[in-house]
Amino acid sequence: MDKKWTEMTPAEKRESRFKKWSAAEGVKFESPDAEAAYKKAIERFRDISLLEKIPDRVPVMALGTFMQTDLYKVTPYEAMYDVDKLLDTHTRFLKDYRPDYGTGPYLIGTGKVFEILDYKQYRWPGHNLPKESGYQYVEAEYMTADEYDAFIDDPSDFWVRTLLPRMCGAFEGLKMINPWTDFWEVVLVTTHMIPFGIPPVQKALQAMLDAGNEAMAWIQKIAAFDAKQNGMGFPGMWGGTSKAPFDILADTLRGTRAIMLDMYRQPKKLEKALERVTPLAISQGVRGADMNGIPTVFIPLHKGADGFMSDEQFKRFYWPSLKETIHGLAEQGIIAWFFCEGGYNTRLEYLKELPKYSSFWLFDRTDIVKAKEAIGANLGIGGNIPAGLMLTGTPESVKAYCKNLIDTVGKGGGYLMSWGTALDEGKADTIHAVIDFTKEYGVYKK
Repeated sequence: MDKKWTEMTPAEKRESRFKKWSAAEGVKFESPDAEAAYKKAIERFRDISLLEKIPDRVPVMALGTFMQTDLYKVTPYEAMYDVDKLLDTHTRFLKDYRPDYGTGPYLIGTGKVFEILDYKQYRWPGHNLPKESGYQYVEAEYMTADEYDAFIDDPSDFWVRTLLPRMCGAFEGLKMINPWTDFWEVVLVTTHMIPFGIPPVQKALQAMLDAGNEAMAWIQKIAAFDAKQNGMGFPGMWGGTSKAPFDILADTLRGTRAIMLDMYRQPKKLEKALERVTPLAISQGVRGADMNGIPTVFIPLHKGADGFMSDEQFKRFYWPSLKETIHGLAEQGIIAWFFCEGGYNTRLEYLKELPKYSSFWLFDRTDIVKAKEAIGANLGIGGNIPAGLMLTGTPESVKAYCKNLIDTVGKGGGYLMSWGTALDEGKADTIHAVIDFTKEYGVYKK
């Protein structure tokens, strides 16, 4: 008799998730070869992340935001406002370049929704930026220094009635609604509904409906592409997304300058906020992995990179909540898939504390040979091809770089070939060089 989910060990949960991912229930494969490629790609990732055996060859992944669209002369603006053009470029990319994994375009989002919401945290192509540009974050204190208590007491209420009106102009009216915890018993039900009769509140609700309709039309096409991508033999790599708790506070709420001041001026409040947001980061990741049937959660790392804070600050403010997030995901059989932008050379000692097979680390500017030595026996690693080399190098120089990676960090398995960041631009000959050379040279001898 099969065990109940709550009775399984983390390893058993992880095994169950991998089986579901590989089973590809409902996927209509184009051919037996496509099905074999799909399952082999998953097997390779399992081999490099769980380190149970050496794969048949080094797997290879092609990371891009607007890279795929750039290769086919589609502007970032078109990618964000014409989903059909966006998906056409991603389909053509898979057929022309044939990496092992698909990296779906859902993280780009749609400019139409951003416009409906009057989204203020980003500038995007055609909206305060040239149509040929990628998007840019707008640094600000979306949560003020004196609002920690309100956030800690009830993050959801703070998000709805305080943060959202600052992030989106269309949500200005949400400041007028009452806390939902006031909605109890017959004597307060009618009065609780009064704000929803006020025009600014109704305008906010209408914006939600309009954005929801637009998002639904968009995600239906994205989902159809994901099904097609799987059927072509390219499994998606990420089941869900989340963030390091410190980055949630530093990126979305306080801003870089303010969070640095908080570490000195109100460190205990910051620590309480990190404790409060950590379960939310875990929950978000688990929900995504459950919904998509893939045992990984994509987590980009920002403020913990070398140079953003001292080792003492990293040890106190960044690492404990991130470590707890990794443990929380691992308890549910999920591998945290880290996108380590910048360098993590001074942080490698901390990664030694992590449970085996709990996470996968894609490095950008980290010394990947030292990373292999530090954590390669317990955790899978990948990346490290410089973006500059991809965009300005020759195929020969790129192949030489890949050969060195395969000969060093690829030795004995546990390595994924990729560049270290998501590219906004693409150079066809160097991308072909990475993928084709890895498939040819990166074969392990049995």
